[in-house]
Order: sequence, then C-alpha cells, then structure tokens
Amino acid sequence: MEPSSDPLKSGPASPAGKFKRPPLGAGRAAPRPRLGGDPTAGPAKPAGETGSGGAGGDRPALVSLSWADQDVENRWGIFKGGRYTSVNKLFCFLVAATISTVFLALMFFLYRGSEDSFSHHLAEFFVRSNNLPATVPATLFFFLGMVIVVLKIQKLALQRRALDLAVVPQHQDFALNETTARTVLERMRSLVDDTRNFILLNRIDRALSGLHNIGGISDVSTILKGQADNDENQIAASYALINAMVWAIPVLGFVGTVLGLKLAMSKFNLSGDVSQIKDSLGPVVSGLSTAFETTLVGLVFALLLHLFSDLIQQKEMDFLDECNDYCHANVLSKLRVRGENQPPERPARPAANF
Repeated sequence: MEPSSDPLKSGPASPAGKFKRPPLGAGRAAPRPRLGGDPTAGPAKPAGETGSGGAGGDRPALVSLSWADQDVENRWGIFKGGRYTSVNKLFCFLVAATISTVFLALMFFLYRGSEDSFSHHLAEFFVRSNNLPATVPATLFFFLGMVIVVLKIQKLALQRRALDLAVVPQHQDFALNETTARTVLERMRSLVDDTRNFILLNRIDRALSGLHNIGGISDVSTILKGQADNDENQIAASYALINAMVWAIPVLGFVGTVLGLKLAMSKFNLSGDVSQIKDSLGPVVSGLSTAFETTLVGLVFALLLHLFSDLIQQKEMDFLDECNDYCHANVLSKLRVRGENQPPERPARPAANF
C-alpha cells in the first residue's frame, strides 16, 4: 500500500493519546514580585489580559497609589484636593464653619447651666454678650487652622506611601542608563494614577524623563536640586493661611481688649456721689472682664495652633529630607551616563523588562 499523500498524516507517528510536551515553564504560575524588588523583572500576564494603567499597559501587582481616590479631599467627590500637602481652602472653610457652629452652640448650652459650675465659667469666655464680637471670629479662625493641619496630616501620610513603592531596584549591581531609565519610568507610571501628584515620584519622573538629552550626572543632580527647592517652597507656601490665622487670632483678642476697656470707661461715672460711683462699678468690671477674657481666648487659640502647625511642618520638612536621601541613594548613585569619562556601557540584558 502506498504511503498517504496527506500532509497531516506524514512524518513520524506519535503514540496514540499523547501530545507534544509543552515548553519548559509553560503553565507555571508567575512569581509574585516583592516589595522593593527589581522593577525590571515583573510578572508576565496571559495573552489578552491587560493592566489598569501605565505606559506599558500592564499594572504590576505591587502597592499602587491613586491620588484621585485616596486623597482625603477627593473622597468627598465635590472638591478638588490641593496638590501635595496643600489643601482646598473652600473645603476647609466650610468644615471649620461647621465645627465652630457646633462648638459655640455647646458653649451656649453650658452657659445656661449652673452659675457655680466650671463649665459655666468656661463658657463665659466665649459667649458672654460683650465677648462675641471677638470670640466668634477667633473661634472660626482657630478651627480653620486646625482643619488645615489635620488634613495636611492625612495628605502627608499619602505622600509617605510613595517611599514604599518598588520604583528603582535596590540591589547594588543595578545601573540607570537610557534603557533602564525608560523601564523604570514605565514601571513608576503604572503604579500611580499621576506622578505629578506625588513629591518623590514627580522628582524621579522629571530627572529621568530627559535622560537621553542630559550630558552628565551633574545635570541630573541640578534637576533634582531645583525640584527639591520648588517642593520646599510649595510646602512653605501651604502654611501661609495658617500663619495668617496665628497672627489674626491674638489681634482679635486685642480688639476685644480695646472694646472691653472702652465699655468699662464709658460706664464709669465720677460726677455723682459715692453710691452712684459704686453702682457704676458693675458695668466697669464687666467691661474689664471682656478685655481680659477675649485676650486670654486669643492667646490660647494662637498658641495651640502655632504648636500644632510647627509640629506638622517639621514632619513635612523631615519627609522632604527623606525624599532627598532616596534620590541620592537610588537615582544619582546608580546613574551611568555617557559623556563623563566613563567607559562604554555593556548592552542591557534582554530579560530587563516587566
């Protein structure tokens, strides 16, 4: 019998029911990437499966940050959050006005209580009729500053999470050149929704984006230093409103002092006899109480706000120092840029992809 001419039946026959052995490694689960590991060795995804962002289309299974979803102001869905640790002033004012209203309502409630209780004497400082022109705006300004400080704490915590992202490999033999820098950028942009909203990632993005146009490591250092100065200036500018409140609150207390003294002097009667002078001492004492109470409220509010704002500002400065250290340790020290008396680089290994 002649051999069949069908090409499907030609060639050596394989045993019945058996198939060819799949390539080595096929069907094996891809290893899970480690936090802080090499971003050039990301897990491969099955065909047709795409990621959720990034220049490469795939999003690595690492810690991811979304400023649009995780920023404390953006969560409300009404107000746009301020960049970095800056705040939305309208949002802060509305929150502060609500808290101030509740606080003063509580003081009015306590003021109606027993006159011998401590709560009644405390409430007198805020809701005595002569004190209201100074204590109401002072209370609003105090809570406005405190709301800004509290929001900045939440925003700083989100910014700190960028330090935990596995953006640049940590092992010593890794070098940053044009090829690996492009890979790192794709990796970084796939981990967050927008690098411009994160202090650290924005620095790295600006330093590595134009690496092919940079002549040497000193140019990258200049870019990082310039961006660090811009970040420090923006952080300092975000405290302008708080500093204004720290200045305005004691001024309001002094305004209450002037009003109280004016009230006291206008009620003091020296033209009558001794009994009339004694009768006029009551309004005089009330005016002096207004002067001292409003001054005390203003000074205490200003002191508390100043202490809390200085504490948070110091934490933000410490975070900027950490960003500087990160850039020096993981960017500048790993750069291998041609043009600064450096030998030609070896070709990158083909496995250096995500």
